Amino acid sequence: MKIFTTPQGPPPTGPDPARFSRAGWHLRANAAMFFWLTALAFVVVAHRFLPVSTWLMVHLLLLGAIGNAIMVWSSHFAEALLRGPNPGRTALAWRLVGLNIGVLAVVAGMVANVWAMVLLGSVLVGSSYAWHGAALALRAARALPSRFGATVRYYMCASWLLPVGAGVGAMLALGSADAARHRLLVAHAVVNILGFVGMTVLGTLATLLPTMLRTRVAEGAETVVRNGWLPLLGGVVLAGVGAGAGSMGLVGAGLVVYAVGIAYAAWPLCRAMVSKPSTDFAPLSAGAALLWLAGVVATLAVLAGRGPSWARLYADVQGMVPALAAGFAAQVLLGALSYLVPVVAGGGPATSKARGAVLNSAAGARLVLFNAGLGVALLPVPSWIRVAASCLVLVAFVWFLVLLVKSLRAAPPADPVPGPVAGAAGRKLMMSAVAGVAGVVLAVAVGIAADPVAAGVDGGTGVSGEAVTPSGPVGHAVTGHTTRVAMSMKDMRFTPETIHVPVGDRLVIEVANDDDRVHDLVTSSGAASGRVAPGEHVLVDVGIIHADVDGWCSLAGHRQMGMVFHIIADGVEPAAGSSSRSGHAAMDGMTAEPVTDDAAAGFDPMRDPGKGFTARDARLPAAAKGTMHRLTLTARDALRDVGAGYAQTLWTYNGSAPGPTLRGKVGDTFEITLRNEGTTGHSVDFHAGSLAPDRPMRTIDPGQALVYTFTATRAGAWLYHCSTMPMSLHLANGMFGAVIIDPPDLAAVDREFILLQSELYLGAPGGTASQAKIMAERPDGVAFNGYASQYAFAPLRAKAGERVRFWVVAAGPNRGSAFHVIGGQFDTTYKEGRYLLDGSDPAAGSQTLDIGVAQGGFAELQFDQPGKYPFVSHSMADAERGARGVIEVTR
Repeated sequence: MKIFTTPQGPPPTGPDPARFSRAGWHLRANAAMFFWLTALAFVVVAHRFLPVSTWLMVHLLLLGAIGNAIMVWSSHFAEALLRGPNPGRTALAWRLVGLNIGVLAVVAGMVANVWAMVLLGSVLVGSSYAWHGAALALRAARALPSRFGATVRYYMCASWLLPVGAGVGAMLALGSADAARHRLLVAHAVVNILGFVGMTVLGTLATLLPTMLRTRVAEGAETVVRNGWLPLLGGVVLAGVGAGAGSMGLVGAGLVVYAVGIAYAAWPLCRAMVSKPSTDFAPLSAGAALLWLAGVVATLAVLAGRGPSWARLYADVQGMVPALAAGFAAQVLLGALSYLVPVVAGGGPATSKARGAVLNSAAGARLVLFNAGLGVALLPVPSWIRVAASCLVLVAFVWFLVLLVKSLRAAPPADPVPGPVAGAAGRKLMMSAVAGVAGVVLAVAVGIAADPVAAGVDGGTGVSGEAVTPSGPVGHAVTGHTTRVAMSMKDMRFTPETIHVPVGDRLVIEVANDDDRVHDLVTSSGAASGRVAPGEHVLVDVGIIHADVDGWCSLAGHRQMGMVFHIIADGVEPAAGSSSRSGHAAMDGMTAEPVTDDAAAGFDPMRDPGKGFTARDARLPAAAKGTMHRLTLTARDALRDVGAGYAQTLWTYNGSAPGPTLRGKVGDTFEITLRNEGTTGHSVDFHAGSLAPDRPMRTIDPGQALVYTFTATRAGAWLYHCSTMPMSLHLANGMFGAVIIDPPDLAAVDREFILLQSELYLGAPGGTASQAKIMAERPDGVAFNGYASQYAFAPLRAKAGERVRFWVVAAGPNRGSAFHVIGGQFDTTYKEGRYLLDGSDPAAGSQTLDIGVAQGGFAELQFDQPGKYPFVSHSMADAERGARGVIEVTR
């Protein structure tokens, strides 16, 4: 068959400045695909150091490399299959430009966490493929009838499905409630992988695979090509609509229909492969890809039918995406390119044969390394075995890229080479495959050696690697037995909280994070799990147990919230005073981390910060015009001074603590986009809004975002803050701010200031706040606007005769404020939505605006004389810890 080697039909109509020779065109058109494949290899190697690395690996392959390949080769095959006018390649070149600019924008937007860029890229990608589908449809409508012209229907459907998948992807990038996100991911995977990639591949292989095998298309293949797209498209639509509508039954039904479509399309292909067995890499790789596709779709159909929840199906789909992306999509691409590149690269039959020989090098080894490595990596094996197996897949992938470059430089031998001896090719393939199996066995052995206990092999070493003697340090014999325990992490608790282990046993904990936030597990003996993402399972080798051991989650504040557990060595008397067996330590956590004064010993809240110090601007601007206020709050870690010469790593909104102050009027709407660029989960709770907290106040992990919209229905000085547990730590470490909603008919004044009072519970220099000090209510300092005593050394300013309004909010987390201006008297005070004094009675006055934690208000006064007027919280211990400042009044 020549349908994929020489395009048919009349020459292009009209001028085509982008037209090159066929070989030159394909080299240029496929350059972007090779770029994305190379970028994918780089990301796989460096993924631990890159943001959103899992997303990058999947999308560099499917959107970048596969997206380019489908656009280029579907045009090539349409040109070969359809008999009619040839429109040339100029429009195709522009579509490729739009596609790659869109992919670049999507990738850059995801890495930089800029949703507008992701949206723009998604629009470009979707528009490019919508145009491509329309161009194919127009070409098919103008073509004469042909034997396999119906293949173009698969390409048209795939091209029009991708804009839908791109739109769903943009919605996922924006952020949504967990339930919606679960359904969107299922729809996204079904439409993009099964629809866009799957329909293109199945339509193409109907004729390409027999061509690879150098055999005739099986009888009945024309009927399959003509009708096979219907169950495939129907299955994608049914499953996609089911995901959107929240019907897991429809998703399962759609996957079953799609599986039937695979079987229908693959039947003639299987007959062709049986009738003409091949030893070449290209058809074997394509055949293996079809097996991965069929297996994954069948598995997902069963899982969708099983339920029981979208969260479970979401996790199942996430787990299957690597099999679809690597096992199916990547492998079919490698196989197709191994056949097509030598054909279209030019140079004549001898050169084409030489190139094909290069790309067929070590076919058996590469196929085994790729497929067996991927299979092992997808199994529930210990992490080191998974890493070793994943490296095999990477080796096979990079090996192909090297061969691809090498093949383009291949030339026919100067002397004719004798034809292969009968059976030699099969023996060569078998020997190569045996070498690949040896590589897989070696990689698994390396993974076991790296972590023998996790692999179920007692290695005779303790946690730190020292040799284990026949008896422990207290004379207890090592039993040689391993105790294995399953443990769950959820709701700031380990379950079980107490583990009993016979003394002398080795303990291995299989810990599962069943929560919606990241946790870890560490023990006093030195064992550690590393960070465990939601839904993940890890094995932790605690070592030989000779005495009681304490364990906890080391993430900030989690231990203090009671996320601790205890290992009891049965057969050992507890040490005097041990808390391990008391049964109470899990609830308070304080005995494991006593309050000490050493960490912040160098902090002086009254110290002068020196020349060059710039205080936070306390002036409060007027509310912006309009009734809609939009703001992006970005949660990020930032090293900031909290007093003279003392810095802490704060968790901030937009890089400052407090975060930005919002201001509006009753009836205004606030649309807040929260993005998490920090190192732990964060959230936001606006007291100025009244709405169900489930969605807008949920915790989001690093790299995620959400949109929080509320309407201000009541006036006041409102607090906003992070509500992620432990909330006290997130507040104390800087995650708070104010929303000012002006009372109706608020009188104009000459100056307005905003002061947020909070406590400082300092950790070590450069560290984060101390949860132990927070729980003991022992602050090292108290500050207005995040820095102790800053306005004592950089005074606020006013002029004599001016009317000044002080807005005050007590952020806490534990103490309110008694705001007082020394030498001044307030004639107007407003607290929690009500005037206490409205200024109408000249004989009435107030000396202090008293507000509790998370309350706010304002106080007004007029300074008749110039001078320096100190202001403080009149809880004098707090004033002497830094809750003080000066307003300097001049003429």
